[in-house]
Amino acid sequence: MSLLSAPVRVVSAGAAMLADVLEAEQVRVDWRPPLERLEPDGEVDAANQEAVAHMLAARPHWVGVGVARDVIPGMRDDLLLHSGPPLSWEAASGPMRGALEGALRLEGRSSADLEPCHQHMAVGPMAGVISAGMPVVVVEDRTSGVRAYSNLNEGLGRVLRYGANDADVLDRLRWMGNVLGPDLKAALEQGPIDLGGINQKALQMGDELHNRHRAATSMLFRGLALRGLSRESLAFIDQNDYFYLNLAMAAAKAACEAAAGVARSTLVVAMARNGTEFGVRVSGSPELWFTAPAAVPVGLFLGSYEQEDANPDIGDSAITETYGLGGFAMAAAPAITRVVGGSAQSALEATREMYEITLAESPIHLVPGLDFRGTPTGIDVRRVVETGIQPLINTGIAHREPGIGQIGAGLVRAPLEPFLAAHRHLSPPPVGGVPGVAGGGGSRPSGE
Repeated sequence: MSLLSAPVRVVSAGAAMLADVLEAEQVRVDWRPPLERLEPDGEVDAANQEAVAHMLAARPHWVGVGVARDVIPGMRDDLLLHSGPPLSWEAASGPMRGALEGALRLEGRSSADLEPCHQHMAVGPMAGVISAGMPVVVVEDRTSGVRAYSNLNEGLGRVLRYGANDADVLDRLRWMGNVLGPDLKAALEQGPIDLGGINQKALQMGDELHNRHRAATSMLFRGLALRGLSRESLAFIDQNDYFYLNLAMAAAKAACEAAAGVARSTLVVAMARNGTEFGVRVSGSPELWFTAPAAVPVGLFLGSYEQEDANPDIGDSAITETYGLGGFAMAAAPAITRVVGGSAQSALEATREMYEITLAESPIHLVPGLDFRGTPTGIDVRRVVETGIQPLINTGIAHREPGIGQIGAGLVRAPLEPFLAAHRHLSPPPVGGVPGVAGGGGSRPSGE
């Protein structure tokens, strides 16, 4: 028996409208709601313009090499400097513990105090451990007179900065102290080397100056060869494309410190990681660290290593991003995506996104792929809070166990919590209440 007593008539409602929608051009928009609508503040704006002007005016030069105890402010024999915010031995990760143990053995000590490199005008990659007897580079911003320091780069493989501390590692460090350091010191006595000039050229030759330094190291090598550096020292530099990293970091540190100490400024002057925590320092309160747990980078791994083997983010090298290099300059170095993951297009997009959270464009760090636009420079805490865009860092990935070394490279976003905490600290509370910005993140004095 039929359920229908009459012929079926089909009516289509909205079919034409649906067809029109499907045929229309569509653009996917990357939009996210702001974490907080911030009221304009002319005093903060003026402070930020003053602070970022100091950063942009920096002209870093490599002016010398010395022994850490003789040149780093506040350095002493019973002190080890490390990367990132303040850290206790109990909280230290595997690579950090391995590096600290190696430095103690190098110095012939059984114990030492621990303090961040940043609190002594210094920076160090990965574990970033600097002991009193190590040779360090001295970089001066010729505009402000600010000086910054870093250790010498050991190369790749089993090295102290990844937590290795066996006899070969310590022998290499002793050679660096006895041969390489004095060689470089003599070369620099012939005159300073303009690091800003090298940075400028390297960005136009495919480096981004955090994970790719081939052009910069090559230019440095040529300059040092003309100053009579020994064949042994030149061979060591020639075999290490990362040799320039520590100089790029010290240059960035000097520029960022030139911008520190401007009251009310929300300009970030340091981002640093110790393998356990991520820390931020801002111009308006440079004596404080704003911290949160460090994230684990995601990227490409060597051999059979996997994400589970990776240590949380570690190193002072994010000072390069703080200065508009590294992850902020990836558009200048599309080849870096073969190391950290992504594509040439994603490298362009990464740099473009960082303009949303920065105060200025560098007048010297120019990107050919963006029609020679300056790199996004000067991270603004307020813009990070308002947009929710987290600063992008490209980085090496350390194994979580000491001594195994680098197992890959990748990308990581700075956690939002330190920026939220910094904003709360720098913002005057409204009448009858406290700043209405949600989020975690702690702060503590630099001297802790």
